[in-house]
Amino acid sequence: MKKQFAAACLLAIASIFSVKAQIKLPAIIRDSMILQRNAKVNIWGWASANEKITVNINGKKITTKANDAGNWKAVLPPTKAGGPYTIELVGKNKITISNVLFGDVWFCSGQSNMVHQLNIHDVIYAKEIAEANFTEIRQFLIPNIANMRGPQKDLQTGNWQPAVGEAVRPFSAVAYFFAKKIYQEFRVPIGIINASVGGTPIEAWISEEGLKDFSAIATIIKKNKDTTNSLRIRSSNFSDGPKPLTDLGLAEAKKWFDITYQPKGWRSINIPGYWEDQGLKDLNGTVWYRKEITLPASFTIKQAKVFLGRIVDADELYINGKQVGVTTYQYPQRRYFIPAGTLKAGKNLFVIRVTNTSGKGGFVTDKPYCIFTDTDTVDLKGTWQYKVGEAYQPIARGNEGFAGGGAVNPQNQPTALYNGMVAPETNYTIKGFCWYQGESNVANAKEYANLLPALINDWRSKWQQDTLPYLFVQLPNYMDYNYVPSESGWALMREAQLKALSVPNTAMAVTIELGEWNDIHPDRKQEVGERLALAALKLAYNKNIVYSGPIFQSATIEGNKITLSFNHIGSGLTTNNDEAPAEFAIASADKRFVWAKAKIEGDKIIVWNDNVPNPLYVRYAWADNPVNPNLVNKEGLPAAPFRTDK
Repeated sequence: MKKQFAAACLLAIASIFSVKAQIKLPAIIRDSMILQRNAKVNIWGWASANEKITVNINGKKITTKANDAGNWKAVLPPTKAGGPYTIELVGKNKITISNVLFGDVWFCSGQSNMVHQLNIHDVIYAKEIAEANFTEIRQFLIPNIANMRGPQKDLQTGNWQPAVGEAVRPFSAVAYFFAKKIYQEFRVPIGIINASVGGTPIEAWISEEGLKDFSAIATIIKKNKDTTNSLRIRSSNFSDGPKPLTDLGLAEAKKWFDITYQPKGWRSINIPGYWEDQGLKDLNGTVWYRKEITLPASFTIKQAKVFLGRIVDADELYINGKQVGVTTYQYPQRRYFIPAGTLKAGKNLFVIRVTNTSGKGGFVTDKPYCIFTDTDTVDLKGTWQYKVGEAYQPIARGNEGFAGGGAVNPQNQPTALYNGMVAPETNYTIKGFCWYQGESNVANAKEYANLLPALINDWRSKWQQDTLPYLFVQLPNYMDYNYVPSESGWALMREAQLKALSVPNTAMAVTIELGEWNDIHPDRKQEVGERLALAALKLAYNKNIVYSGPIFQSATIEGNKITLSFNHIGSGLTTNNDEAPAEFAIASADKRFVWAKAKIEGDKIIVWNDNVPNPLYVRYAWADNPVNPNLVNKEGLPAAPFRTDK
C-alpha cells in the first residue's frame, strides 16, 4: 500500500513537471500577428530547462534550446512581405500559430490622444468606420498595466484585430490613419502595437536605466520599490477623493429623474455653460438639470440619438424616467443612442445628473447639444432648471503626481508603464515608434526637453536598435485664444518637443492648427496620423518627399527688421489663407513683445514693427492657442512655433 501511495505521489509530481514543461508563448505572439518583414524576427517564450524547441515556418526549420531557467528565443530569417503563414512550434508539446503576415510593425504609444479610438470620433469618421475593410492592417492593444516594482515578462492578455467592420472601432484613430496611409503607399501588411494610457506623464514610460541621470526621479523609483510604500500607494489610489454627502436627488422618496416627481425650489441655468459662471461659486458635487423637450411624432418611429457635447466631469442622462446614457469622466463627447420606446410625441422629460470633483463643472461651450434622427433635429441648448443634489466637503490633498504625499496613481509613477506595457514587447521586432504625449507634462516643459530624448534613447536601447525611426507629435493649439503676445506653458512644451529633433533619425508632426480651444482631445485625428506617416515615408522608407513644415533655422538683424531663415521650406513659403504671415511678435532688449508685420521674400520671412527701432527677438505662434498660425510651405505643412529669445 505504501509503495502504491509513493508511486502515485511520484506520478503526480511527474505530471506537475510535465505541465510546467509545456512551451509557452508571450501574449503578443499568437494567431493573426504581423511580423516585421525583411528583418531577423524574434520568437521567444518559456519551456522546461534545456528543452529543445523547433520552429517551422514556410518550409524553414529553426531549432533552439531553452536555458537553465527555461527561457528560449528563436530567430526567424528575413522574410519578404506576405502571407498568411502558419508557424508550428514543437517541443514537449506543439503550438500552431495561424494567419501570420509579414509586413511593417509600428509601436504606437503615448497618452489619451494616442489612446482615442475611432469609436470616440465616430461622427467625423462615420464613413471611414463604415467602409473599413483592411484585413492587412491589424492592431494589438496592450492592456493597461502599471508595475512599479520592475519590468514584466509578459502581458495577461491581448489579441491582434484587423481593421475590418466594427472591429476597427477600438483602433487608435491616430495610429489607424498612420497605418492606412503607409498601407496605401506600399500595399504591405501594417501592424500596430498600441500601448497608450490617458493622462500619463512621460516619466512613467521610461525604464529605470533610462532615468538614471534624473536624480530626483531615481529617488522616487527607489522609494516605490519599497514594499511598505508600494502598498501605501496601491491602497490609497482612488480612495482619497471627496467624501460626499447624500445626493438628495437619489435619496428622496421620489427620485429627481422620476416622471412623477414634482420639482420644488429649482432655479434657472443655461446649457451650455459652467455652473460656477452662473451663480454656483466654488461648488464641487452633483447638480441636476431638468427640462421638458417637445418632440414630433417622427422621433418615436426612427432611431434617435442625443449629443450632449462635453460635460465636466461625469453625467447620467435620463429621458422620461429611463437612464439612456452614462459617462464617468470629462473627456469623451457625449453621444447616446436612445432605446426604442423611450420617446413619445409631445413633451419628454430630460434630466441630467452632472458630477464634478474639482474646478468648473457643467457643459462645455461650442459643442453640439441636440437630439436628432436622420430627418429631424431638436436643439437642447437654452434655459434649463437646476437643483444641487450634493456638495462635497473640501479636503486637503498632497502631491497627486509622484510618491511622497497624498494619494498617488500608480500609472503616473516613474517606470510603471514601461515595466507593465513596454518591457514585455522589447523582443518583438519593429519598424519604428510613433509617440503622442506631453499634455500631462506641460507644467515641467524644461525637464521634458531632457526626458523626451531620454525616452527615445531608452527605447532604442531596449530594442537593441540605435537608429530606429522615432516619430512624435507636437502638441496642438488648446485653451483660450491669445489676442496679445503673452507667455505660454503650451508654447514652452512645444519648444521642448522641437528640441528633440536634435536626436538623429527623429521627425515631428506639427499640429498647431488642428486643436480645439475647449477640448484637449480634438477630433481631427486623420491629419495627425497622416503627418506622422509622411515623416515615416521619409525616415523609414527613404522616399524623396517633403515631410515637414518650415522649422526655424536662423535670424539676422538689419536696422528695424529681422530676417528669418527656415529648414523644410519645400517648394517655398506661403500661407494657408492667402493673407500675410500672422502670429509674429517682435521685441527689443526689454523683451516686451508686440505684434509684428511680416512678409515673405523668396524663402525667407521679414518681420518688423515700426515702433520697435532696435529689434532683437522674434516669436511665432507663441501662445497656448494662437489665433491664426498661417505660415506653411507650399506642400501645406505648417511651420513649427518658435522663439529666438532663449
